[in-house]
Order: sequence, then structure tokens, then C-alpha cells
Amino acid sequence: MSGHNKWAKVKHVKAKMDAIKGRQFTKVIKEITIAAREGGGDPDSNPRLRTALQAAKDVNMPKDNIERAIKKGTGELEGVSYEDVCYEGYAPGGVALMVRCLTDNTNRTVAEINKILSKGGGNMGVPGCVSFMFETKGFMFVPKEENPAVTEETLMDLVLEAGAEDLKTLEDGFEVLCEPSAFSDVRQTLEDKNIKLEEAKVTNLPKTTVKVTGGDVSKLLKLIDNLEDHDDVQDVYSNYDISDEEMEAALAE
Repeated sequence: MSGHNKWAKVKHVKAKMDAIKGRQFTKVIKEITIAAREGGGDPDSNPRLRTALQAAKDVNMPKDNIERAIKKGTGELEGVSYEDVCYEGYAPGGVALMVRCLTDNTNRTVAEINKILSKGGGNMGVPGCVSFMFETKGFMFVPKEENPAVTEETLMDLVLEAGAEDLKTLEDGFEVLCEPSAFSDVRQTLEDKNIKLEEAKVTNLPKTTVKVTGGDVSKLLKLIDNLEDHDDVQDVYSNYDISDEEMEAALAE
């Protein structure tokens, strides 16, 4: 996932912390609710709920919020019924996009996502037009700066034993990849060893990437930013490849 560090820069630049935290809570609450609705309120037997609860922990969500979201999902409390939908399309530069949403009104959401795409120089595609370009994986990033004692060899042995598929060594850290079903076990193994994670999530990674240059860079970043700001959007996946120099130039505009 070569875009990790580049996206970290984008997130730091747009860090309007209060607003971001509010959106994070909304997104996680929706995820907990739909996970509990589909698989029940027991995280031990519901992997999706277990992952959602970890996401709640990551953003320091209060326990009361979590419990209410679970009860709304299981029907113990009255709440909004969300539908999990994914829209596919293209961004400037021919970049493939998958926009995953949780919504209580699909007609409203599809119209608004289509509008954001059109205004940003992209377009909505038909279902399946780009999803084949991605694969769902568990992803974790172990920063070297926060884990100075961790070596590639020791980390490799640890994560493979826990069920990971691959470990990639980068200049500033390690990327750990696994099947979604192994995500919780691999993450727990790392945390049990007090290994700090900068990022940990089940995501869609591109099988191939598209090089983006020039004016398309800023257009692409603005479009993705606008999509992520939408209340119904949970995740935006893309297959862009932007050099550090182009990324820094676009962010400085």
C-alpha cells in the first residue's frame, strides 16, 4: 500500500480535529449498528462487529455510544436502518474509485455522490466496473520511529505465525497484510507484544495503480477529500500512484 505515507500527509494537512472526530464517531457508530444488525451483538461470534468495536476504541469513543449503537443494531433500541452500498466510478487521470457508504436513503446518497464526482471531474460507473481491480485485505502499518526495537526478522516471524500473508519493509515502517478473517488475530498478536500501530483496518487495496501527474493531482485529491467529507461515506478506495514531489506541490497550493 504505497500510498500510506502520502495519505498520512493529506490527513495531517486537513486536520480540523473537532470536525474530523465528529465524522469519525458518526462513521463508526453506523458501522457498529449495521454489524450488530447483520451478525448479532456478540463480538466473539461476529467478526465484523469485533472490527468495528476496535475502530471505536481507536477513536476513543465513549462506552455509552458503543452500547447504544449495538442495541440499535440488534433492535433493543429504536434507530435508523442503514444500508451498506458501494458506488464505483472514475476520477481525473483515469483513477478507479470505490466509494463505500452506509445510508438510510440510497436515492439521496447516489444522487449526492454522483454530483460530487461530476463536479470533481470524475464520473459514476456501473456496478462491477472497477471492483475487480481491488482486493479486500487486512492492513496494518508499524512505524519504525515508535518501535525502534522491532526488526524485520522478528516482525516477520510474529505476523506469519499469527496468520498474516505478507510483510513489506519501507523506509519508515512495515506494512502487514492478511486476509480479513485473520485481521483481529494478527492485530491482537502485535498489540500483545506492545508493538505500536499507526494504522490498522480492513480495506480494499488496488491490484494495479495508475500514475497521476500535473493538474490531475490536485483535482484528484480534492475530489477524494470531498467524498470523504460526505456524511454517508465510510471509505474511499482508489488506485492512484502519485510521486512525493507531485503530492507536496499539490498540497502546497
